[in-house]
Amino acid sequence: MRDHFRKFAGYNQWVNKRLYDALSQLSEQEMQKDLGAFFGTLTGTLNHLLVGDLLWMQRFDKGGLKPETLDTVLHENFAELRKHREETDERIIRFISGCSNDYLASHMAYRTSAGIDCRDRISDMLTHMFNHQTHHRGQCHHMLSQLGKAPPPLDMIYFIRELE
Repeated sequence: MRDHFRKFAGYNQWVNKRLYDALSQLSEQEMQKDLGAFFGTLTGTLNHLLVGDLLWMQRFDKGGLKPETLDTVLHENFAELRKHREETDERIIRFISGCSNDYLASHMAYRTSAGIDCRDRISDMLTHMFNHQTHHRGQCHHMLSQLGKAPPPLDMIYFIRELE
């Protein structure tokens, strides 16, 4: 099971780099343009992705920031946002590398940002975290298209092929 999540953590880092490389070509105005996504802008959506990961990682390793709300904007500046994203991706990889299969199969009690008490299997929590990232990266992909830019391929199969 750990190898499965190691692959997802590697993919997460790879795909975030691809997406951020494409977004680095945009102007600040394009990054801040409300394109009708759930978090409005590319900046808002990228911050939400980071906030979600920070909240999950805080539950897993008890470290780092614990943003107050899911729409917290941690960074308006793209370079700062990218740096924090890269650091978080490394943190996720380190965390997964230290997990045993027994730990991944165990359950964890935690409280959601909405104050709901939960107890879930850690492997399910990680699956959700990675799926959540894919969902919102897809929104960013679409927003690039709305801006008339060619979004990069983000499919996991491309990452897997690069590994082989």
